[in-house]
Amino acid sequence: MPAMPCQVRQGATLTLVFGAVLLAGAATGAWGEPASDPRPPSSDSAVAGLPAGRDPAGAQLSRQQAEQLVSSSGDPWAAYYSPQAYADFTSGQYLGVGLSVDRAQDGSTDVSQVRAAGPAARAGVAVGDRLLHIDGIRADRLPVTEVVARLRGGPQGLPEGSTVALAVQRAGGPVRELVLRRTVLDAEEVTVDHPAPGIARIAVHGFTSGVAAQVRAAARGARGVLLDLRGSSGGLVEEAAGTAAVFLDGGPVGSYEARGVSRRLTAPPGGDTATPLVVLVDGGTMSAAELLAGALQDRCRAVLVGSRTFGKGSVQQPSRLADGSVLELTVGRYRTPAGRSPDGTGLAPDVPAQDPSGATELGLRVLAGLGTRG
Repeated sequence: MPAMPCQVRQGATLTLVFGAVLLAGAATGAWGEPASDPRPPSSDSAVAGLPAGRDPAGAQLSRQQAEQLVSSSGDPWAAYYSPQAYADFTSGQYLGVGLSVDRAQDGSTDVSQVRAAGPAARAGVAVGDRLLHIDGIRADRLPVTEVVARLRGGPQGLPEGSTVALAVQRAGGPVRELVLRRTVLDAEEVTVDHPAPGIARIAVHGFTSGVAAQVRAAARGARGVLLDLRGSSGGLVEEAAGTAAVFLDGGPVGSYEARGVSRRLTAPPGGDTATPLVVLVDGGTMSAAELLAGALQDRCRAVLVGSRTFGKGSVQQPSRLADGSVLELTVGRYRTPAGRSPDGTGLAPDVPAQDPSGATELGLRVLAGLGTRG
């Protein structure tokens, strides 16, 4: 299905808001620049579950052999998961204490997010606190990935109810020693707010099991939808296709290859095609999120607003190892309904946001140009 007529029709509608220059930009595809700050990779599986039998290509590998295969494969998206880590990835839940950390410019490890009502929040940890030690080890001497792993149970895979000792400090305050007990938390992949009357902004942070159903519920009754895929690192292809189906009345969503076999993704009939839809994208929109954005763009169902997406068009296939862990290797590429592959290039938005901080406001203006359902 050619993308050009779709873009022209969208541009013709939006000239009511932005003027004739918008139509010209949409028709030529002149907008959008490659992202200058590539985000961390994600692992995108074609399916959430694994077959009952083990893949003979990986079943007999030990953990050490699997990790060596990942490191030497040359596959930038290859990954090894412990049984618990893979369950967390696909289920939308994780074991932890409810905080996220980031490395500041001065090298310190700072708390970037705190999960409401989680163990860290109940202990008084707040965004901006400095994490000094974790189980007696200086946090700034560990990679951020290892800090996160230790918060979630470390290489030992410590169970729910186990504890982790932290030393945290608020700016200008004393050092506090805390012992937090790990618990199972929801990843909150879908969050919803209402930036204008009747408008639902549905942010999808990742595609784990059940995300499509959450999006369907969040969009119900809205007069217009902002589907926010900025920073969405991907996930399960089947959930991305299911999310596309929320806004499509049947037809193609895309296709992907798995070990040389082409598989088509289609939407069942009955999706919502009446509610105006804008999709927000940026350089952190990748893989399964790009499949979703590309499907809605190709099918003339949505206007993409923001900046060029990341450009990961590969699909990883999981193989269960003998000890229950999972090895994922790239097995093919996916394409949008029009046959486009975002791999290496990303998707250009229909309407570029020159100022990323104003993308939501721009999206609302575009949505107003499309009209709202009465």
